[in-house]
Amino acid sequence: MTTDTAQLTTATAQRHLLLNMTANGSLAKPGKELFVVRHGEGPYVDDAAGNRYIDGLSGLYCCQIGYSYADEIAEAAQKQLRELCYSPLWSESAHPTGLALAERLAALAPDGIEHVFFSGGGAEAVETAWKIARRYHTLRGEAGRTKAISRRGAYHGLTLGALSFTDDPGLTEPYGPPAVETHFVANTNRTALQQPLDEAAFTEYLLADVEATVLAAGPESVAMLIAEPVQNRGGCITPPEGYWQGLRALADRYGFLLVADEVITAFGRLGEWFGGECYGVRPDIVTVAKGITAGYAPMGATLVSDRVAEVINQPGEVLNHGYTFSGHPLSAAIALRSLDIMERDRILENVRGHQGHLAQRMASLGELPIVGDVRGAGFFYALELVGDLDGGGFGDTARATLVADLIPRRLREAGLLARVYNRAAPLVQIAPPLISDRDLLDRVADIIADTLDEASARL
Repeated sequence: MTTDTAQLTTATAQRHLLLNMTANGSLAKPGKELFVVRHGEGPYVDDAAGNRYIDGLSGLYCCQIGYSYADEIAEAAQKQLRELCYSPLWSESAHPTGLALAERLAALAPDGIEHVFFSGGGAEAVETAWKIARRYHTLRGEAGRTKAISRRGAYHGLTLGALSFTDDPGLTEPYGPPAVETHFVANTNRTALQQPLDEAAFTEYLLADVEATVLAAGPESVAMLIAEPVQNRGGCITPPEGYWQGLRALADRYGFLLVADEVITAFGRLGEWFGGECYGVRPDIVTVAKGITAGYAPMGATLVSDRVAEVINQPGEVLNHGYTFSGHPLSAAIALRSLDIMERDRILENVRGHQGHLAQRMASLGELPIVGDVRGAGFFYALELVGDLDGGGFGDTARATLVADLIPRRLREAGLLARVYNRAAPLVQIAPPLISDRDLLDRVADIIADTLDEASARL
């Protein structure tokens, strides 16, 4: 593609396309060029100019099996479309593909999770979790449970209900008061501690914070606590031992529901079908999306425990909630084929076989002066960067030249698409396709090492 044509794509975006989470007006700046991805193969994507990159973020944590299964997915899609293009899961009506996928997900889900409500994506799945929690408590005679507990720095989606569960004023304040009153507790980031704690003491500290927050809000008013097994926002923040078991005990003690947001961590990202299995998570509700179709189609789902479903499914009671495209036959067919492929080609086993090596390579990057912390699990890692100021922060110049410019630019020039956050704690994050082999993971680590070595030298 010529430069003129590349500029045309930028001009087209300026005229017609509103990009997600983007300062769209900045596309008008001289020299600004839209990054256009045109083709994918294996764990790689090619841009409009023909340059190839390792997709170090699996699209947006979606493309579990990479980009080489299109023929198989297309076959499943074509069969479904010829048979039935659309039918709603609505008013005592269903279709075979939606039924089959619900049964399949229930078989893979944690023990006791047997019921599935489909949606179009992760935020809708979280909205559904909130509505189900409210309905559950109301039907049990506790309609006063109208509050939620979430963790500081977490992100659970951008619809108005889901947005209530984040404490980022940049995301929330433009849209007014939150739809759900939410109280926030500490996340599990050890680097935020003023003084180091051992594992047991850290768990005790976190659970004490949750309990104090519940008591301050009024235990009889709390409907649910939502958390990710590994928190994405803030940089792949893993929990200490005993943390999720403690959350379960608090939920049981005070009567609120425990929601595991697995929109990112489910379907192999941590080497298990559900990432919570790595940490002993026993949720009442699980939200999923992204990897459910390996990025080949939009879909989300809210998975519900038997004990919750038996309350909301009481004879005569109506779950007044739904989406036009809930469990769309095409997306359901693609999800089923994707799950078939993951089982047949032993994708989870690939993650389990290589996650130790990736952990070692990522840990070695902690020796670079600019790296303050390395954390993550499975094929999901983040490096928290430290700068040129006392306390590890970045001065304005270092932030502008290194975090906002040099690091993302050098990673892309070297052929790696990764996520570089330029917030309070700058991060470099990777979530490579689950088909990645040892050589590819080494290449990812080498590119990050070279880039951050250069950035360290410039601090």
